[in-house]
Amino acid sequence: MSTTATRPAHPAPPRRRILLRAALATAAVLGVLGAGGYAWLSLTSTPHVTGQVDCHAAPVTGPVAPGGAEHRAVCATIGSLTSAWNAGDADAYGAGFTPDATYTSWVGTHYTGREDIVEGHRALFDGVLAGTRLTDRFLSVRFVHPDVAVVSTRGDTYEDTPPALPDKVQTYTVVRDGAAWRIASFHNTRRSPVMERIQFLVDPGSRPAAER
Repeated sequence: MSTTATRPAHPAPPRRRILLRAALATAAVLGVLGAGGYAWLSLTSTPHVTGQVDCHAAPVTGPVAPGGAEHRAVCATIGSLTSAWNAGDADAYGAGFTPDATYTSWVGTHYTGREDIVEGHRALFDGVLAGTRLTDRFLSVRFVHPDVAVVSTRGDTYEDTPPALPDKVQTYTVVRDGAAWRIASFHNTRRSPVMERIQFLVDPGSRPAAER
């Protein structure tokens, strides 16, 4: 009497296939959790201090009275710079800087001197930045000397609608240059909301006083 081995109707999948499915499932779960975590970090990282739309309403410190002639002149200089950008006029834009000014863009490009700033922006206004406009929210105007002001802003470029919160933080050093006020140095940094939020969670003491 012979016997025949019984085979299972549905053979078990190979071990490699099981591991692959487990890995894919794990990756999917981690992806969902990661996306959710990123979204939460981004949504909860809005700064408390967003600045003033009007430069004249920004907090002023130092040896100059708020609303005084120096304050108004500094605001006018930055206003002229914004108008020149909006018009795509590189020469008018450069006129707002001192001849030996320095300019650091948010991508880290460093320009030295007015001519360098003008020619660099002439190319940008004819290229990737054609038709863009500037928006600013003024954080502070700090006079370190009656002839020198450090202006901090949140700023950004846009085409149709200005952003509710500009994503770059900018610092202007504005100096009295003869009868005019011009920008001697400009530095632009793009804010990273998620990285900032992580930093504050990991090192709470690193949060600026105004953001506590």
